[in-house]
Amino acid sequence: MKTIDEMLHLDLLTQEQHLQISNWIDEAISPEAILQMPAPLWQAVERASQAMGVNEDLQRPPALDAGGMTFSQ
Repeated sequence: MKTIDEMLHLDLLTQEQHLQISNWIDEAISPEAILQMPAPLWQAVERASQAMGVNEDLQRPPALDAGGMTFSQ
């Protein structure tokens, strides 16, 4: 939900789209049910995800420094 909230904050989703997507996710009883979201809502999420670079973030290798943490052996 945080991601779609951020999409709304960045004006990548309308208030109505955000409400509809949030309601769909809240009422979904499984990941498969979420995948049944109507096409116009999926398209809105996909456009917003592209604008935010979500796919690129997911494909980036993890940082080996783990956010500045150091590991001793």
